[in-house]
Amino acid sequence: MNKRVIMSLLVGASLFATDYSKVIEHPDASKMIEKDLLAPPKVFKMPAGCITDNPDAIARGEFIFNNLNGKKAKKNPPKGLSRKQMKPGKTYMPGDKVPAKQYGNCVACHNIEGAKGAGNIGPDLTDYKENFIDSGARDHQFVYQKIADARVDNPDTHMTINLTTKLFTPQEICDIASFVVAPK
Repeated sequence: MNKRVIMSLLVGASLFATDYSKVIEHPDASKMIEKDLLAPPKVFKMPAGCITDNPDAIARGEFIFNNLNGKKAKKNPPKGLSRKQMKPGKTYMPGDKVPAKQYGNCVACHNIEGAKGAGNIGPDLTDYKENFIDSGARDHQFVYQKIADARVDNPDTHMTINLTTKLFTPQEICDIASFVVAPK
Protein backbone atom coordinates (compact mmCIF):
# COMPACT_ATOMS: atom_id res chain seq x y z
CA MET A 1 0.00 0.00 0.00
CA ASN A 2 2.85 2.36 0.78
CA LYS A 3 4.27 1.78 -2.68
CA ARG A 4 0.89 2.54 -4.28
CA VAL A 5 0.59 5.86 -2.49
CA ILE A 6 4.08 6.92 -3.49
CA MET A 7 3.47 5.84 -7.07
CA SER A 8 0.15 7.70 -7.19
CA LEU A 9 1.79 10.84 -5.86
CA LEU A 10 4.56 10.62 -8.44
CA VAL A 11 2.12 10.08 -11.33
CA GLY A 12 -0.10 12.92 -10.05
CA ALA A 13 2.86 15.28 -9.71
CA SER A 14 4.05 14.48 -13.20
CA LEU A 15 0.68 15.55 -14.62
CA PHE A 16 1.26 19.04 -13.25
CA ALA A 17 4.91 19.23 -14.34
CA THR A 18 5.67 22.11 -16.67
CA ASP A 19 8.14 22.27 -19.50
CA TYR A 20 10.41 25.16 -18.53
CA SER A 21 12.81 24.73 -21.44
CA LYS A 22 11.13 27.54 -23.41
CA VAL A 23 11.61 30.12 -20.66
CA ILE A 24 15.24 29.27 -19.92
CA GLU A 25 17.61 31.54 -21.83
CA HIS A 26 19.86 29.75 -24.31
CA PRO A 27 22.44 32.29 -25.51
CA ASP A 28 24.09 31.78 -28.87
CA ALA A 29 27.55 30.67 -27.76
CA SER A 30 28.95 31.04 -31.29
CA LYS A 31 28.60 34.85 -31.00
CA MET A 32 30.50 34.82 -27.69
CA ILE A 33 33.24 32.66 -29.17
CA GLU A 34 33.55 34.91 -32.25
CA LYS A 35 34.09 37.90 -29.99
CA ASP A 36 36.98 36.11 -28.22
CA LEU A 37 38.73 34.85 -31.36
CA LEU A 38 41.93 36.53 -32.43
CA ALA A 39 42.09 38.24 -35.77
CA PRO A 40 43.96 36.19 -38.37
CA PRO A 41 47.76 36.49 -38.46
CA LYS A 42 48.89 39.72 -40.02
CA VAL A 43 52.09 40.69 -41.79
CA PHE A 44 53.45 44.02 -40.62
CA LYS A 45 55.95 46.22 -42.44
CA MET A 46 58.56 47.63 -40.14
CA PRO A 47 58.40 51.44 -40.06
CA ALA A 48 61.35 53.35 -41.51
CA GLY A 49 63.97 54.09 -38.87
CA CYS A 50 62.44 51.52 -36.52
CA ILE A 51 65.62 49.76 -35.41
CA THR A 52 67.89 52.25 -33.76
CA ASP A 53 70.93 52.50 -31.55
CA ASN A 54 69.27 55.37 -29.65
CA PRO A 55 69.90 54.69 -25.93
CA ASP A 56 66.41 55.91 -24.95
CA ALA A 57 64.71 53.50 -27.37
CA ILE A 58 66.90 50.60 -26.22
CA ALA A 59 66.16 51.46 -22.57
CA ARG A 60 62.42 51.45 -23.28
CA GLY A 61 62.74 48.10 -25.08
CA GLU A 62 64.70 46.62 -22.20
CA PHE A 63 62.12 47.86 -19.70
CA ILE A 64 59.21 46.39 -21.69
CA PHE A 65 61.15 43.12 -22.13
CA ASN A 66 61.81 42.74 -18.40
CA ASN A 67 58.54 43.91 -16.81
CA LEU A 68 55.00 42.53 -16.72
CA ASN A 69 53.10 45.75 -16.06
CA GLY A 70 53.40 49.28 -14.74
CA LYS A 71 51.90 48.38 -11.38
CA LYS A 72 54.54 45.77 -10.59
CA ALA A 73 57.46 47.27 -12.52
CA LYS A 74 60.84 46.68 -10.88
CA LYS A 75 61.87 50.33 -11.25
CA ASN A 76 60.63 53.57 -12.73
CA PRO A 77 60.05 53.42 -16.49
CA PRO A 78 62.54 55.22 -18.74
CA LYS A 79 61.72 58.39 -20.64
CA GLY A 80 58.83 57.79 -23.03
CA LEU A 81 57.08 55.08 -20.98
CA SER A 82 54.49 55.31 -18.24
CA ARG A 83 53.25 53.04 -15.49
CA LYS A 84 49.69 53.85 -16.57
CA GLN A 85 47.82 52.98 -19.76
CA MET A 86 46.28 56.13 -21.16
CA LYS A 87 43.63 54.92 -23.61
CA PRO A 88 43.47 56.96 -26.83
CA GLY A 89 40.41 59.18 -26.96
CA LYS A 90 39.51 58.62 -23.31
CA THR A 91 39.47 61.57 -20.94
CA TYR A 92 40.41 60.75 -17.37
CA MET A 93 38.96 62.95 -14.66
CA PRO A 94 40.63 63.57 -11.29
CA GLY A 95 40.02 60.51 -9.12
CA ASP A 96 39.46 58.17 -12.09
CA LYS A 97 41.33 54.88 -11.87
CA VAL A 98 43.80 54.72 -14.76
CA PRO A 99 44.75 51.10 -15.55
CA ALA A 100 48.35 49.94 -15.27
CA LYS A 101 50.24 49.69 -18.57
CA GLN A 102 50.73 46.11 -19.70
CA TYR A 103 54.34 45.40 -20.65
CA GLY A 104 55.86 42.43 -22.41
CA ASN A 105 57.41 40.34 -19.68
CA CYS A 106 59.36 38.68 -22.50
CA VAL A 107 61.86 37.56 -19.88
CA ALA A 108 59.31 35.03 -18.61
CA CYS A 109 59.99 32.94 -21.72
CA HIS A 110 63.25 34.26 -23.19
CA ASN A 111 66.79 34.64 -21.92
CA ILE A 112 68.93 37.61 -22.95
CA GLU A 113 72.07 39.26 -21.60
CA GLY A 114 71.51 40.67 -18.13
CA ALA A 115 68.14 38.98 -17.60
CA LYS A 116 67.20 37.92 -14.08
CA GLY A 117 64.92 34.92 -13.74
CA ALA A 118 64.80 34.35 -17.49
CA GLY A 119 62.61 31.60 -18.87
CA ASN A 120 63.51 28.84 -21.29
CA ILE A 121 60.23 28.33 -23.15
CA GLY A 122 61.09 30.66 -26.02
CA PRO A 123 64.39 30.84 -27.89
CA ASP A 124 67.45 32.18 -26.08
CA LEU A 125 68.10 35.70 -27.41
CA THR A 126 71.60 35.99 -25.96
CA ASP A 127 74.03 37.38 -28.57
CA TYR A 128 71.13 37.71 -31.03
CA LYS A 129 72.84 40.44 -33.07
CA GLU A 130 76.04 38.45 -33.47
CA ASN A 131 74.40 35.07 -34.05
CA PHE A 132 71.52 36.09 -36.32
CA ILE A 133 71.72 39.66 -37.62
CA ASP A 134 75.45 39.90 -38.33
CA SER A 135 75.49 36.39 -39.82
CA GLY A 136 72.60 37.25 -42.17
CA ALA A 137 70.41 34.44 -40.84
CA ARG A 138 67.78 36.99 -39.79
CA ASP A 139 67.10 40.64 -40.58
CA HIS A 140 65.47 43.48 -38.68
CA GLN A 141 62.12 42.95 -40.45
CA PHE A 142 62.07 39.36 -39.18
CA VAL A 143 62.62 40.53 -35.58
CA TYR A 144 59.93 43.22 -35.90
CA GLN A 145 57.41 40.75 -37.38
CA LYS A 146 58.19 38.07 -34.80
CA ILE A 147 57.43 40.50 -31.97
CA ALA A 148 54.41 42.03 -33.74
CA ASP A 149 52.64 38.76 -34.69
CA ALA A 150 54.66 35.56 -34.59
CA ARG A 151 51.80 33.49 -36.04
CA VAL A 152 52.74 34.54 -39.57
CA ASP A 153 55.39 31.82 -39.80
CA ASN A 154 54.32 29.70 -36.81
CA PRO A 155 50.55 29.34 -36.40
CA ASP A 156 51.01 27.22 -33.25
CA THR A 157 53.19 29.74 -31.40
CA HIS A 158 52.61 30.44 -27.72
CA MET A 159 54.10 33.90 -28.03
CA THR A 160 51.82 36.85 -27.32
CA ILE A 161 50.25 38.52 -30.33
CA ASN A 162 51.40 42.05 -29.65
CA LEU A 163 50.54 44.36 -32.54
CA THR A 164 47.49 42.60 -33.98
CA THR A 165 45.85 42.76 -30.53
CA LYS A 166 47.15 46.30 -29.92
CA LEU A 167 48.92 45.21 -26.74
CA PHE A 168 51.82 47.32 -28.03
CA THR A 169 52.12 50.22 -30.42
CA PRO A 170 54.38 50.01 -33.48
CA GLN A 171 56.87 52.25 -31.62
CA GLU A 172 56.97 49.88 -28.65
CA ILE A 173 57.62 46.97 -31.03
CA CYS A 174 60.49 49.01 -32.52
CA ASP A 175 61.88 49.68 -29.03
CA ILE A 176 61.78 45.97 -28.10
CA ALA A 177 63.35 44.96 -31.42
CA SER A 178 66.06 47.63 -30.98
CA PHE A 179 66.85 46.19 -27.55
CA VAL A 180 66.99 42.59 -28.82
CA VAL A 181 69.39 43.41 -31.69
CA ALA A 182 71.51 45.95 -29.76
CA PRO A 183 75.06 44.97 -28.87
CA LYS A 184 75.16 44.26 -25.14
